[in-house]
Amino acid sequence: MTNKFTLAIAALAVTASAAFADGHGKKTIVDIAAGDDRFTTLVAAVTAAGLVETLQGNGPFTVYAPVNDAFATLPDGTVETLLKPENKGQLTNVLLYHVDDRKLMAADIPAGSTYFKPVLTSDRLCITKGADGVKIDDGSGTMANVIIADIKANNGVIHVVDKVLLPGTRPACH
Repeated sequence: MTNKFTLAIAALAVTASAAFADGHGKKTIVDIAAGDDRFTTLVAAVTAAGLVETLQGNGPFTVYAPVNDAFATLPDGTVETLLKPENKGQLTNVLLYHVDDRKLMAADIPAGSTYFKPVLTSDRLCITKGADGVKIDDGSGTMANVIIADIKANNGVIHVVDKVLLPGTRPACH
C-alpha cells in the first residue's frame, strides 16, 4: 500500500507542478491538499477514485478535508480496502460525501443546525455552528469538528475536519 500512496502523491505533485508552471500561481483545492503533508491519505484516495481532474475544475467546491489522523481512526484495513480498484465506487461515494458544489465560507454557515446536501445527493450532512465552532454530523454517532476553516482556493474552499464522514445514515438535525 505504501507504493500506492507514493505513486498517488507523486502523480499529484507532477499535476500540481504543472498547474504552477503556467505562471498564474493560483492553487486549486487539489494543489493545496497535495502540498500539505496532513492530507496524504486524502490525496491518495482522491487519486484512486479518479476525482483529481474534477476537483481541479472550476467549481465552486467546498471540501470538508479529513486529515491523515482522521483516516487512521477508521477500523484497520478500511483505507486499504477502499483504495482497491474493485471498491472505486464505494470510495467515490465516501469522498463525494465530503464535497459541496458551492463555495461555503464559515461565515456562510448559519448559526444552529442545518442540513446540507453534499455532491453525494443521496445523503445529507447536518452542520451545526455554535459558540464552540462548527461540527458536522454524518449520522454515524461521532461528530466531525472543523479544526481549520476557510482555506481559500481558486475553485472553492477547504474546511479541515478531524473525522472521515461516512455516508449511509441520515443524521438528525436539531
